[in-house]
Amino acid sequence: MAHVAEYKKKEVAELAKLFKEYPVIGIINMDNLPTPQLQKMRAQLRDTVNLRMSKKRLIKLALEKVEKQNIKELEKHLEGMPALLFTKEEPFKIALILRKSKSSAPAKPGQTAPRDIIIPAGPTGFTPGPIISELGQAGIKAGVDKGKIVVKEEKLVAKKGEKISHKIANLLTKFGIEPMEIGLNISAIYDDGVIYAGEVLDVDDKKLVEELKRAALWAFNLAVEVGYPSKGTISFLISKAYMQANAVAQLEKSKAAGR
Repeated sequence: MAHVAEYKKKEVAELAKLFKEYPVIGIINMDNLPTPQLQKMRAQLRDTVNLRMSKKRLIKLALEKVEKQNIKELEKHLEGMPALLFTKEEPFKIALILRKSKSSAPAKPGQTAPRDIIIPAGPTGFTPGPIISELGQAGIKAGVDKGKIVVKEEKLVAKKGEKISHKIANLLTKFGIEPMEIGLNISAIYDDGVIYAGEVLDVDDKKLVEELKRAALWAFNLAVEVGYPSKGTISFLISKAYMQANAVAQLEKSKAAGR
């Protein structure tokens, strides 16, 4: 570090102190994040997160000064324009907070589609004109009904991971489709020796709750079907046994009456 400027030494020392102080450390990719949006998010997260921007080289030097299990593995996740997130909150909670703080934005040419992007079928507000040719060039089947253009079939115009062309970006803007998300993108989060990749933390909480409810229902149905007694199934098993016994009794009674 002798050849490093004094302000850089100070920065490395401060980062190393933060690495030691906080149990949960995140690497954030801030590519394509406008400054006004960043300032707004910093204000929203001030009470929960300590957000620190620095250069990759200085972050790496700071990591080398810290003795924590697997923490140096965070170097592998320094992508794009990295920033550091320090917090004492649980990783999945932080990921949820960051995800909810994101906002939608129009696509720009050259950006990568974050998901499959579809032009939906149905009426539009467009009157016949040059846009019919634009739709045709994009492979979108369209017609005219009551003086307005109608998309006859939904069309996948960009697959997840593909670069969005200038033509498709313009078309999406005209349709008012904003497929991009502006916000802090998690590359990875370190928590007590474990590193969670961003995609692992990307959990849809509503979808997860629905899946848990469905799994619980399947488990209950299976338990009742095989006759497994438990606090949650015993009343249903007794009712089921009563109805089955009653049905058998009625059947025997019917047979006896028919003799």
